Amino acid sequence: MALFGAARDISLLRTVNRELMGNVISQQAAFYKFELEETKVNIYGEASGTKFYNGPVLLNCLIDREDQTNPDTEYGVDFEWNIQFKFLVDDLLGKAKDFNIDTSLYGADLVPQAGDIILYNKSYFEVDDTNANRYFVGKNPDYPNIVNPFEGDLDKFGWNQQIICNTHYIPSDKVGITLQRL
Repeated sequence: MALFGAARDISLLRTVNRELMGNVISQQAAFYKFELEETKVNIYGEASGTKFYNGPVLLNCLIDREDQTNPDTEYGVDFEWNIQFKFLVDDLLGKAKDFNIDTSLYGADLVPQAGDIILYNKSYFEVDDTNANRYFVGKNPDYPNIVNPFEGDLDKFGWNQQIICNTHYIPSDKVGITLQRL
């Protein structure tokens, strides 16, 4: 039977992570979810007109910035900036009733995918890909791989901690999102 990685351990780490990210580190980004159903596409599967986004949802995150580069292209000097945004899974997804001792915590109910937009420091970043394989104590509770009959509760151990979004800078005129006052 596993000793570490049960619901109490996960709840403690979740609380500490949320306090660190919200009160100590305090890095935030606005997340715009791409709305596929509203966007009209042409016969090639490309967005022929405007793209539609849901949001923004303001989320706490860890941000790893790469250096900005200015490569020469055939059209002149370009601007490139890649950033990694790291979000807690529990802040993104819905409430985890099985692992959450504190039942008042809710997530934003969104799953990051390629094409979503993140607003950070008045700059827009398009999500290229996501990585969601950061497991606490190396266990994925969705795949317990129970082969030993004496350890029948391995599905109650482990936790997917964070989702990493690899992004690149995209000019605001290509995004088509305009900030408006209400």
